[in-house]
Amino acid sequence: MTAPAIIFFLLAGIALAGAVSLILQRHPIHSALSLIVVMMALAGLYLLLGAEFVAAVQVIVYGGAIMVLFVFVIMLLNAGAEERTNLSRMARLVGLPLGFFLAFELVYWVARAGPAGSSAQTAVSSTRELSKLLFQKYALPFELTSILILIAILGAVVLAQRER
Repeated sequence: MTAPAIIFFLLAGIALAGAVSLILQRHPIHSALSLIVVMMALAGLYLLLGAEFVAAVQVIVYGGAIMVLFVFVIMLLNAGAEERTNLSRMARLVGLPLGFFLAFELVYWVARAGPAGSSAQTAVSSTRELSKLLFQKYALPFELTSILILIAILGAVVLAQRER
């Protein structure tokens, strides 16, 4: 096994463990920290693919800015530990079989797609081309995403506001 393959499986395992921890944690802050672990492992995977810019954006934007926003909203809402109810048990009974079915479907479609690189891929080769795409062709979705995040922050502030 080559060094990149070993690093890939190590980072994939870290990302998977962080994702499972994200779901199983009862306290929202611990879940947010698990999400940061997942984001950093994904940045490492992007580095393995040779996408240094995307890895840097992953760390700066998602690992930094978005996670600070999540933690800020969690602290603002003063969210405590999750309480388990009968509905949680029912969700587990329904969610586990659906999760296994989703995993089976994913494996099926990936296996059916064939080897990676067999299809014609249009890769963006430079940061300049990526920025032109982002700020020209995809400018509207980019701005709509920022407005959506702003609305979420305002909603959290309204929900957290105490009645006087």
